[in-house]
Amino acid sequence: MAKKIVIALGGNALQSGSGPATAEAQLEIVRKTCESIAGICAEGYDVTLVHGNGPQVGRILLASETAKDATPAMPFDVCGAMSQGYIGYHLQLCLGDALRKRDVDKPVVALVTQMVVDEQDPGFQNPTKPIGAFYSKEEAEALAAEKGYAMKEDAGRGYRRVVASPRPKEIVEIEAIKSLSKTSVVIACGGGGIPVVRRPGGALAGTAAVIDKDFAAELLAEEVGADALVILTEVEHVAVDFKKPTQRNLTKLTVSEGERYMDEHQFAPGSMLPKVQAAIRFVKANPSGRAVISSLGKAADAIAGKTGTRVTLE
Repeated sequence: MAKKIVIALGGNALQSGSGPATAEAQLEIVRKTCESIAGICAEGYDVTLVHGNGPQVGRILLASETAKDATPAMPFDVCGAMSQGYIGYHLQLCLGDALRKRDVDKPVVALVTQMVVDEQDPGFQNPTKPIGAFYSKEEAEALAAEKGYAMKEDAGRGYRRVVASPRPKEIVEIEAIKSLSKTSVVIACGGGGIPVVRRPGGALAGTAAVIDKDFAAELLAEEVGADALVILTEVEHVAVDFKKPTQRNLTKLTVSEGERYMDEHQFAPGSMLPKVQAAIRFVKANPSGRAVISSLGKAADAIAGKTGTRVTLE
């Protein structure tokens, strides 16, 4: 049984697509999420959590820009740090309560985490990472014209603003994460980490981007020597021909199959594609490890090998 696992939480773990976009509504969703995570911890797993922040950082940025006449707008990297803080707080609050109910004596720590990216990463030339709310085509076109936003259709769900999504290269606080994870459930690399670049001399500087949390979770899983990478999303299985009459759910996906399906554009960018890419990268780097993609509600069964899509070398 895998004992040390890194879990990447999708957006549905933090908020409902049909509910109000308020902190109070998010807190209620997070409570339910943390019941699932606490159950996994109670089974004896050492868990490190990574969460997304696309909707949250988009709203923080929108609020900051809307209020710019009353108070200076915050840079994008600062908005990312703010989202890490309040999402991490919600997870700490609810997971701590859920663990206490199960008599699991383990602190929960949320660590504001910086992630080094390459300034020359092609992601800066081709924004793909969705943030913020969903819009109709007409609303998206109006925002693009008014604010100069890059807007793209997101897996049949509507249009969203997209920003640069460079690949993560280095977790600045990795040694602190390793140390804390010996005694605590650690929430790290929130939103993929705050993107920073290295200047001459080694100084760090923030940059405007959102790192995909699945790639961040994969790098973290490698760095902490995790036995398993668990990517939780809205669906129970990875599927080909998604939302078509010929849709087929996959219980197992080999690296060669995954690469072929990616060549066929079976997985939506900014949605399932990075999840599959991250899982493939993890099993290539750690052949004895496991990678599984499934839904939050089926997390425990997915970890136990009863459901979900398991990604394997062959």
